[in-house]
Amino acid sequence: MRVLVIGAGNMGLTYSEGMAASPLLSRHKLRIYDTDPQKIESLNKDSRFNVFDNLEDCLPKADLVFIAVKPYHSEDLFKVMKPMINDSQIFVSLMAGVTINTIQKGLNIKKVIRTMPNLPAQVGKGITSYTESKEVSKVELIMVRNLLDTTGTSIHVNTEKFIDASTGISGSGPAYVFYFMQSMLEAALKMGFSDDDSKKLVSSTFEGAIELFNQNNISPKSWIDKVASKGGTTQAAIDSMDDNNVKQLIEDAAYAAFDRAVELGKE
Repeated sequence: MRVLVIGAGNMGLTYSEGMAASPLLSRHKLRIYDTDPQKIESLNKDSRFNVFDNLEDCLPKADLVFIAVKPYHSEDLFKVMKPMINDSQIFVSLMAGVTINTIQKGLNIKKVIRTMPNLPAQVGKGITSYTESKEVSKVELIMVRNLLDTTGTSIHVNTEKFIDASTGISGSGPAYVFYFMQSMLEAALKMGFSDDDSKKLVSSTFEGAIELFNQNNISPKSWIDKVASKGGTTQAAIDSMDDNNVKQLIEDAAYAAFDRAVELGKE
């Protein structure tokens, strides 16, 4: 299995580091292609990778190609890649909003897997949604899933609609959490806590709540009811959020990301 990652940005490098430890790669080192001289110099010091700055030296011999560039670079990249590829290769896209059909037409190939990763993959806690073109076999799909799982976990979805929907929930979702955390941090600081204590209060609260949710088969609404006593402090906070329609605003935000993902696909 010869795996090539095109693009050593955040997602490309994250998946490269995860896959480099996979037994699926056997004796083959993972290959990385990038054009940034500083990145190339840094990656050349890592014994896990074979690093390239010329696609002709790595793309034609790759079995599996991860495309991890910014979506707006894809059109120009496809023109460069097209003469060097063949129908037996599998292409896995980490690009938001770029459809399977766009990749197939841009590269004149058939085997495409489209994914939606998220930032926690950097710490092995990612969630990646993925779907495939009909030409990808079950064996090939399992092989790719095992590689995706090196950065956390993955879920298979039946259509690209759910890739766009995943963008609104898990892809963009970490930013919603950080937005909420930032608001709580600022509130803690205004209440007089130090920077360090504010961070501990907020991060531990999130970690603890998530652990409770994961270890029990109880809905978030039920957990709220457990914490909030009638007439108490938590209920005052929940009432404030309900009065300000926070729940609907969060749903609207997720749909805004979903709609934008669909728009990007059409563009």
